[in-house]
Amino acid sequence: MKVRRILKNTQFEKIKLSLNSQFTVQTLINVLTIIVGSFLFAIGVNSFMIAGNLGEGGFIGISIILFYAFGLPTALTNLILNFIILIVGFKFLGKRAMYYTIFTIPMTSLALWVTETWQIQTDEILINTVFGGLFIGTGIGLIIRVGSTTAGTTILAKMANKFLDVNVSYALLFFDLIVITIGLSVMSLEQVLLTVIALYIATKVMDFIIEGMNPKKAVTIISQEPDLLANLINTKINRGVTMLDGRGYYSKEDKDVLFVVINKSQLNRLKRLIKANDDQAFVVVHDVNSVLGNYLI
Repeated sequence: MKVRRILKNTQFEKIKLSLNSQFTVQTLINVLTIIVGSFLFAIGVNSFMIAGNLGEGGFIGISIILFYAFGLPTALTNLILNFIILIVGFKFLGKRAMYYTIFTIPMTSLALWVTETWQIQTDEILINTVFGGLFIGTGIGLIIRVGSTTAGTTILAKMANKFLDVNVSYALLFFDLIVITIGLSVMSLEQVLLTVIALYIATKVMDFIIEGMNPKKAVTIISQEPDLLANLINTKINRGVTMLDGRGYYSKEDKDVLFVVINKSQLNRLKRLIKANDDQAFVVVHDVNSVLGNYLI
């Protein structure tokens, strides 16, 4: 009995050590990702946006306005503003997000300070607009992807969602538009409009980074040949298929409904396969924001 208990304890310690090792490695990867994201974000702000006398949304946008108006360094104002809002609204973040955010705020400010003189001067303002949005969106996307935040308007948006029942994305857009509008006090209308374009680019790039580089499509299929199509999807496209029970409201007939999640690149192939075997099949394609796991039913 004692030997068996010792063996069980030894196995438990091995499992615990393995989990701790995985946690440490993943945490290190996340920290490195935040560092890379912070510097990409800072390059976008300093090398392109400020170099082109453009603005930005969120608290970094306020920091840029204060820089244009009073010459205050963006690294310092960004640090102070974000820590103030973090102190006020930390309870709206999960424990993991809060810990990572506490690291992210000084990291982004450090990156802003290091890259302060890295300005790219061009005669074409659209270069600053496009690449500023590209770098900022990539940087913030990497930061958010690992579960962190840049504090600022993210926390304000969650507070608005909690107390005013406003959608978080709409709240973020609202706060960003307020900051950009304030920017009219130190920028021309043309510069503000170019800032809106950069903000749009940054949002699209950020969504791409967060959602992944291999977007998925969910496909619902109602066919007279469900077994045939399910088999072909399994064998020809190598995707698992879920068969659901359905019933036509008008016909009162029971039908098998196929549901499959595929890579976007496989969509045209799936459509051709369905059309070749049942050209009367009813097919609905859905956009998928996130797919977790690899479970086949």
